[in-house]
Amino acid sequence: MASPRNTGAARPGMTWPQQLALAFGVIYLLVGIVGFFITGFGDFFGNENAQPPAHMDDKLLFFMINPMHNVVHILIGAVGIALSRTLAGARTYGWLLAVGYGAAFVYGLIAVGNDWDFLNLNAADNVLHIATALVGLVIALGPVRTAVDHRDTRDTRV
Repeated sequence: MASPRNTGAARPGMTWPQQLALAFGVIYLLVGIVGFFITGFGDFFGNENAQPPAHMDDKLLFFMINPMHNVVHILIGAVGIALSRTLAGARTYGWLLAVGYGAAFVYGLIAVGNDWDFLNLNAADNVLHIATALVGLVIALGPVRTAVDHRDTRDTRV
């Protein structure tokens, strides 16, 4: 039987924006950690456009990465996990994703293919960044059912 506080979440009291913030937090944290297995810790701000061809294999699937990019992913992941504990925190995380990744998308439009691109972005990164910004907006603005059944179920017979 559903309790009055049931929000349809896997954990009682956890709303879908919190679940989405937690999921994105875990994914970005893992992507950041796995990224270090690919890039190592050297050439922290390495860029495929400024490096010899040997550095062009610093990809995670289709996405270019470097150690700095990995650190950013780890931080974004840790913040998402921490803020997913409350609905207000998840909403804040959504705004951080929307604004931060929106800015990363704009930066990527300008920086891709340039020697000064310190995050080593490519077109695939830009697509992921705008998609993540949109997910951030969904987390920040999506409706949550907060209605609670306040019917008095006590027996008032004397």
